[in-house]
This record gives sequence, structure tokens and C-alpha cells, in this order.
Amino acid sequence: MVKTFETFEEAMAWREPAPIPSRRACLTPSRLRPMRSADLEAIMKIEKQAYEFPWTLGMFEDCLRVGYCCWVCEGHQMLYGYGIMSVGAGECHLFNLCVAPDFQGQGLGRHIMTHLLHLARRHHADTAFLEVRSSNQAALGLYLSMGFNEIGLRRAYYPAQRGREDALMLARSL
Repeated sequence: MVKTFETFEEAMAWREPAPIPSRRACLTPSRLRPMRSADLEAIMKIEKQAYEFPWTLGMFEDCLRVGYCCWVCEGHQMLYGYGIMSVGAGECHLFNLCVAPDFQGQGLGRHIMTHLLHLARRHHADTAFLEVRSSNQAALGLYLSMGFNEIGLRRAYYPAQRGREDALMLARSL
């Protein structure tokens, strides 16, 4: 069950921030590296497999162009997943965290998220933000287990089969 709060301050004070987990939590041998334009074809395949309403190629190109923190998780000559976040003004915002459906549930999402949170901290961010579909229980479970708290709701944020779906807004201290 998701705990809700009246204010952002109340959400951030609810519990001590969970420590960022060790980088060794991943079951699949993999490594993380910065995303390159050459990765976009494989990224688009994963994006289309994982999401009913995937990002466009242009969205990924824009993230690379403006210098967001864009990382891929790879192994055995293939990409398993990726993460994209912005960092600035003492905070980070996670825009996209995705693992190929065949490799979900093996700790890769946690591995990518851990890396991104470490990067955010190195760039002097003290708070991390993200949105998640209210129906995405697997992602929500991951984020809550990593110390995120619900701080709000964005109504009709995501496209859905029958109109729009709400997004839960989550945050955690770094």
C-alpha cells in the first residue's frame, strides 16, 4: 500500500532516506556506460517491447543532445536497459528507466537506478524526483524499496488505452 502525505516536507521527513544499495545487487552480468547515438536503434526496440506508448526516437535524441545523464546497461553484446535523468539546481528528475521485458526481475532496474542516484549525488543533487504510472506495480515496488515516497498525483499524465492514466509523483532524499 502506498502512503500519501499532505505536503512535500511531510513526505521527505516520513523516514530516513534509504541508503542507495550496493552496485552488486544485479543477477545478470552487466556493465553500465553512457548512452550513444549508435545505441538508439536497440533502445527503440526495447522501448517498443516494454511500453504500450513508447517514447519517440526524437525524445531520446533530444535527451542526448541537451546533455541529460543517459546510461545503458549492457552485457553479452546486447543492451538490457537504460536510464535517463536530468540533474540541476540541487535535484535530479528521472525521466525514463526501462529494462527489456525478457530481463526484468533480475535486478537490472535497481542496478541502473542505483547508478543514476550515485551520479545525481556526485552532481550535488540532494533530492530525486520521478513519476510512475499508477498501474505499474513492479516499478512502484522498486522505487518504494529504494526509499522513494509518494508526494503527489498528476492526473491524466500518461496516455492510456482508454484515455489517460494518472501518474504518482515520488521523491526521496539523496
